[in-house]
Amino acid sequence: MKKLSYAAIALLATTASAQELTLPTFTQYTSDNEFVISPTYAGIGDFVKVRGNALTQWVGIRDAPDTQTLVGDVRLGQRSGTGVLFYNDRNGFTSQMGARLSFAHHLTLNNMDDKFLSFGLSYNVNQFRIDINQFDPNADPSITDDRATTNHNFDVGLLYRHRSFFASLNAANILNKDLNVFAISEPNRLRNYYLYTGYRYKEKITSSWEYEPSVFFQLFESDGRSSTDVNFKVRYWKFQDERDEEYYWFGLTYRFLNDQFLNPWNIGPMGGLKKGGFYVGYSYQVIFNEIQLYSTGTHVLTVGVDLFQGVSNCKCTMR
Repeated sequence: MKKLSYAAIALLATTASAQELTLPTFTQYTSDNEFVISPTYAGIGDFVKVRGNALTQWVGIRDAPDTQTLVGDVRLGQRSGTGVLFYNDRNGFTSQMGARLSFAHHLTLNNMDDKFLSFGLSYNVNQFRIDINQFDPNADPSITDDRATTNHNFDVGLLYRHRSFFASLNAANILNKDLNVFAISEPNRLRNYYLYTGYRYKEKITSSWEYEPSVFFQLFESDGRSSTDVNFKVRYWKFQDERDEEYYWFGLTYRFLNDQFLNPWNIGPMGGLKKGGFYVGYSYQVIFNEIQLYSTGTHVLTVGVDLFQGVSNCKCTMR
């Protein structure tokens, strides 16, 4: 039990030091929810797309990180889109709540060859709070109230699509923070960089089977940490047209720290389905570090609906 407490405290402390930097990203983006990592996806699709997501890390460990998000995006006109993301994130004695408001514009580079370039911008507002209700009152009598701060920042992104190939490059929290509210060692460089790229392959146009290998790279400027997800998805299309679609998919994800390729951080299956305007997806990651002795893993659940479908007159906003 003592070893469990030490392991949990160490891992929670590590995550808490970075919690204000960004929301934890596991496999949410693979579950028909790319907008959660990049504003450039706002407005790609002929509907109002709404997705709710629940991420629970290290199940079985008290006060482990837990995150909920609600996102929605919609097309504006024929070449633009907007979206919003709300989130609530708790990690031990720390928590954060906030929102992102995003805008994207989509350009057609070659209509005959399906080449598109998209630009995205997000405004972020974040409230970070330390809850002292469960602190030992004898540990530090000078701490008499909760500590909180509100931060404002921006994300920028670029998305290139060529037929079945896609590549998205994003910089999150591009402004430095000029306040040290909690400690002199508090990081003020909040920038994180994301690269998400992949390819959707069909043996022939009439095939019902689609294969999608993809890679998601994260780099945190504050401490130089970086990680990579290698994903593979198989999608079976049961029905698809301009107004309605139905498919089932399953896949596997492999995450590793970039200096430890052969030592996975986590590995797990994932899957989901879309029927008409309803979507549901789930993924599970097995943990491959010292916490695995005490936790049953990490779970990600996504549910959503597509509303008010309408056919676009521009290929640049078609999925």
